[in-house]
Amino acid sequence: MQASTLQITTTQRVHMGKRAEDALVEEAELLGAQRVFLLVSSSLRTNTDEIERIERALGKRLAAVHDGIPPHAPRTSVLAAAAVARSVDADLIVTIGGGSVTDAGKIVALALKHDLHTHDDLDPYRIYVDDNGDTVKPQFEGPDVSVICCPTTLSGGEFNPLSGATDEKVGHKQGYEHPDMAPVSIVLDPALTLHTPAWLWTSTGVRSLDHALETLGSLQSNHFADGIAQSACRFLVQSLPAVKSNPADLDARLRCQVGAWQSMVPVVGGVPMGASHAIGHILGGTADVPHGYCSCVMAPAVLDFNREVNEHRQAMISECFGKPGQAAGALVDEFISGLEMPRSLREVGVKEDQLDHIAEYTMLDFWARTNPRPINEPADVRKILDMAF
Repeated sequence: MQASTLQITTTQRVHMGKRAEDALVEEAELLGAQRVFLLVSSSLRTNTDEIERIERALGKRLAAVHDGIPPHAPRTSVLAAAAVARSVDADLIVTIGGGSVTDAGKIVALALKHDLHTHDDLDPYRIYVDDNGDTVKPQFEGPDVSVICCPTTLSGGEFNPLSGATDEKVGHKQGYEHPDMAPVSIVLDPALTLHTPAWLWTSTGVRSLDHALETLGSLQSNHFADGIAQSACRFLVQSLPAVKSNPADLDARLRCQVGAWQSMVPVVGGVPMGASHAIGHILGGTADVPHGYCSCVMAPAVLDFNREVNEHRQAMISECFGKPGQAAGALVDEFISGLEMPRSLREVGVKEDQLDHIAEYTMLDFWARTNPRPINEPADVRKILDMAF
């Protein structure tokens, strides 16, 4: 028997299947918000009427709308959004978009609390790995302004008090975490996701699947985390192909969203991820690989790399695919290929001469230290990268 503790976030409500404008009006009234700041996807704002519908629904409560957060949330773009929120004295932040918009919104709340204006102002708040290989999480006061997230992809970051932004000076995506950075509520509106490009929806769905895969592969997991990760795995394995077959299937989209939610519960609860997520953080910040593609190319390789130490746990993954006894890495590889997602680092634009740099930077990521098969030096990471190249 393994004793463990599960951490719970400060998120109070999750709306499932309700239209975003209705849920946001309900939330604004409940929270007494009078100056709502919308941080939104540029494509949703430009190419659809979704943001306009939400603006109309909020009416006089709307203070400002801002878009333009690039992938991986560069610090400068996050601080530019914070400047707009500060200028209207926002009392509620609402994010509508993918993972980078979600990440940015949570860090905007942190920037408002601590009056952060410049690139280097964020340095004292980021998580880092010290010279001894220990993860250091700075202690600070959490935000005062609440955040609500309306995700349009399946990255799952909306359920996490951890957020990420890229330091453009070093090309490294870094984490920021405080219990109060978790959103007060989350709106899972599958109709919003109809506008999400198919490749983005599917690849971020694989990213959420990877949360479940690394939970089930972890030697530090527990019965609760294993159970909910298995449920997430089954939801996503069944529902991602259903959406690919019929993109208008709102219930299948909602089942994907619930699977993404379930996949995040162990992560937020304290089960550490492993090399797939650690390498993925670096691929985004240094090689500009889209968030979801990182898991598409890394997850099978990491499963194969770890198999010698956690094959007994990977058996749970094979059962979720309905193929007990078969190697989990091969099943995941086949599944991702069937979704027509990229399967190699080469396919997503990574060059061979970048691999050593990526390996070295991965050692700075806190989840490199919690991989089931120990990763002690860049050469260990390079083995995985070569498998995925």
